[in-house]
Amino acid sequence: MTTENAQANSSGVPQEKDFSHDSNHNGEGSNSYEMNDMSIGSEDALKRIKTAGSISISPELFEKIYLSPQNAVKGDLRKTFGNPTPVAIVGFLITLSPLSCDLMGWRGAGNNGAAGIGSYFFFGGLLMIVGGFLEFVLGNTFPFVVFISFGAFWLTFASTLQPFYYAYGLYAPPGGTPVDGLRTVGFNASFGFFLVFMAVLCLIYLVCSLRTNVVFVIIFFTLVVAFSILTSVYWHTANGIGNNDATQLALAKRLEVAAGATLFVTSLAGWWIFFAIMLAALDFPFQIPVGDLSTLIKGASEREKSKEQMA
Repeated sequence: MTTENAQANSSGVPQEKDFSHDSNHNGEGSNSYEMNDMSIGSEDALKRIKTAGSISISPELFEKIYLSPQNAVKGDLRKTFGNPTPVAIVGFLITLSPLSCDLMGWRGAGNNGAAGIGSYFFFGGLLMIVGGFLEFVLGNTFPFVVFISFGAFWLTFASTLQPFYYAYGLYAPPGGTPVDGLRTVGFNASFGFFLVFMAVLCLIYLVCSLRTNVVFVIIFFTLVVAFSILTSVYWHTANGIGNNDATQLALAKRLEVAAGATLFVTSLAGWWIFFAIMLAALDFPFQIPVGDLSTLIKGASEREKSKEQMA
């Protein structure tokens, strides 16, 4: 982040100037002052430095901290409130990272990550929806839609695993327990369709992310693959149960491990971008790259503007 509008007066002394209140750019306006003027006290000078001029942000840095190409919005909410993006990413990571390990069966984990149902509600659901709503307030449409939709996904997944909602209990055979519904053709085949359309949604996000950064592209690409594999897991499980085919069930188990491995890659990319955002937020002396794409693929409005200038 850089401070703009550093000026020099006729004597060559650098000045700070607030161009938003004075159209005179020669350094002699009422809002300008000499940084080396000894008649101005240090405390008063510091206040002027803080209030004079405007703070600009490069398109690359904007895209890194908001995960969206820079856009023009009314008001100064981005200067008033903190950046909600890392909050939503934390919610995503603290749910997805353990789930990926569960799917791979590390240290005996399993059962679709049911042990993490609390994190699905409060990290995945609550934090991502709150973060998404705040992105909406700031005018960042793409992260708003992504975070809200994934917050809803985690709430849906948690509710499906929660016995209170009886999602799988309705499929249980007569005389059986609600848990028996998890081992029916109807439940597994039906839940697979939910994952299919999550893959479609992530495919759309993948295309849109081509104007953000490389890490975001990796996240959505691996999510498309993972949701597709998870769909196969449930459908092969349904086939194995319906046909009493142990081969299909064994294949479903191997696919579940593959889905977990793919989601683990998603998590690693997510942790990378979270670290990058936090370093940028604290203005660390070093930064880590995320592969900015916002300036590589020009937007339609920018291309139209270029055509008008060339005409």
